[in-house]
Amino acid sequence: MYNAVVKTALLFLFAGMLPAADLRIGIVGTDTSHVPVFTRMLFEESLGAKIVAAWKGGSKDFEQSANRVDPFAEEIRTKYGVEIVADLPAMLAKVDAVLLESVDARVHLELARQVIAAHKPLFIDKPLAATLEDAREIARLAKAAGVPWFSTSSLRYGAIGAVAKFPDATGAAVWGPGTIMPQFPLELSWYVIHPIEMLYTILGPGCETVARTSTPSGDALIGRWKDGRIGTVYAARPDADYGAIVFRGKEVMDLHPKKSAASEYRPLVLAIVQFFQSGKAPVANEETLEIMTFMDAAQQAAGRHPGGSEVGWVSRPARDVHVPLCEPGELPFA
Repeated sequence: MYNAVVKTALLFLFAGMLPAADLRIGIVGTDTSHVPVFTRMLFEESLGAKIVAAWKGGSKDFEQSANRVDPFAEEIRTKYGVEIVADLPAMLAKVDAVLLESVDARVHLELARQVIAAHKPLFIDKPLAATLEDAREIARLAKAAGVPWFSTSSLRYGAIGAVAKFPDATGAAVWGPGTIMPQFPLELSWYVIHPIEMLYTILGPGCETVARTSTPSGDALIGRWKDGRIGTVYAARPDADYGAIVFRGKEVMDLHPKKSAASEYRPLVLAIVQFFQSGKAPVANEETLEIMTFMDAAQQAAGRHPGGSEVGWVSRPARDVHVPLCEPGELPFA
């Protein structure tokens, strides 16, 4: 359910009486590089919205947050005139929609809870949450309140995502960076979510089992879809470019842009603005939850249970790092 301000603004917008830039967006969490990038794009282009306010947030026990929250807040304040607000409720009162950008996914549920209570549509930057349980709770709260939301990796909209929609794909192999942050209970959610999101962009939802094996140099994940297709993810450490191979019968397509091209942000920003204007998520909430379930199942396949979670589909674990991937089990999707 949109709040009254958004409804009124959109009615005038569609009537041609109000410029699209009057849709006011607020940022929650200024501790990611996405904050100045998204703000600059919306400041420089007439895309239908502007960043008008931000609440810094930040996590003192997470270096990637603590080192960036103040510099990025100062950058968007001085360069683009964004008001830095002292507390989250005050910021929510100033905006029509929210970008939840906090780089620490452990705080996403609590922050999303407050945004949803204020009935503001929200985009939640990857990952949706730090655990599958938190992700499901965000979805439950938003559904109960009638608040639209979506979450995605930018890779769904980058150079790969732009060409990787193949309804006739019979399988796919994708790869990307495999950095793992020990602070995140769902260990693949920090960076491996990017190639996993690429896989789902190509094959769509419907995975029923996941198997995994690991070495210090990376993780290999195998997903089996309900219709028999197979998708694989290789997450390389310490780093890697992104890429994908798409199988289409006898035809094979190789997609391998450089990392900078793969993660180009403008298509994502356009999708976010269109979502705020329409209230229709471009990525189905159910698919986002399945991606979270995929990562949870992969962790369980390695013999680890993040947050004590239980999912309805998972492989028998390949625990030894030098053992080949095991045959997936037959547990049904739940």
